[in-house]
Amino acid sequence: MAEIIDTHAEPERALQRGVAVLSEGRPVAIPTETVYGLAADATSASAVLSIYETKGRPRFNPLIAHVSDKAMAERHAVFDPISRRLAEAFWPGPLTLVLPIRPQADGAAGPSIDALASAGLDTVGLRMPEGFARRLISAFGRPLAAPSANTSGRISPTTAAHVAEDLGDRIALILDGGPCPVGVESTIVKVEGERIRLLRPGGLEAAEIERVAGRPLERPEAAGAAIEAPGMLASHYAPDALVRLEATEVSPGEALIRFGGTPLPGEDQAALVIDLSPAGDLHAAAARLFSALKEADAAAAKGIAVGPIPGEGLGEAIRDRLARAAAPRG
Repeated sequence: MAEIIDTHAEPERALQRGVAVLSEGRPVAIPTETVYGLAADATSASAVLSIYETKGRPRFNPLIAHVSDKAMAERHAVFDPISRRLAEAFWPGPLTLVLPIRPQADGAAGPSIDALASAGLDTVGLRMPEGFARRLISAFGRPLAAPSANTSGRISPTTAAHVAEDLGDRIALILDGGPCPVGVESTIVKVEGERIRLLRPGGLEAAEIERVAGRPLERPEAAGAAIEAPGMLASHYAPDALVRLEATEVSPGEALIRFGGTPLPGEDQAALVIDLSPAGDLHAAAARLFSALKEADAAAAKGIAVGPIPGEGLGEAIRDRLARAAAPRG
């Protein structure tokens, strides 16, 4: 089983062990403000391959490369003016920018992000996380590819215990930073000239991005678009139990996930009732979402019913994750 080190109780030991395991080309589970990531050296093909193999992740699904500062980001990608403005406003934080990979001929120093991490695309998703993860990247000195630390397609982890339950026998080290405060993955955007496309809603509200960019975000027109960033697969974040959305009643034996303190008919016969936020706080609901899905999955013999959730603000990211959790599985 994986060694677990508390980053609050033993920060220096956690940092040293993290750098040591990463330097061996092995993945490490790390805490971020969004979800726990399975991190490895983004510049090493073998290290990146170990992420795909540990997760069972399709190699056409690109990874986000996490950086410690803007200088590291500039060494690996080309920033347009709008992307640079967004980075200045929201980094460190839950925003991923999809940017053209900087050719080494442009004078980039050191190794470049490996093509496996970008799934062979000419772009790469970059993010600067907050807290301990950023300290670890700085100490390691190279970007870390870090998708969610779970088996591919399953519910993302927001605690070290979630990681241990899923991947504890497949990795050497879990760095425990406590529960993730945001609770859903980063928002991913791509600037194309004067357009900004939302590739994945996430922990940064679209309205905040639009405010800084001074223009609206374009949403995907249809499902089944080409995979340009993580989180675009139709079926993702899936529990074992089938998920039923926009439920207006609960069948006997179902687990119920609801929002806003409003009871649903039949919930007295539910296997479990979880309210993501009785007070109707979407930030609290986002932080609770993946834990709630795991709890409901453990309790539900007949499926998981999910009540209506507003679509504004972080509700857009919550609804996106639930729609993918409920999608047909191939």
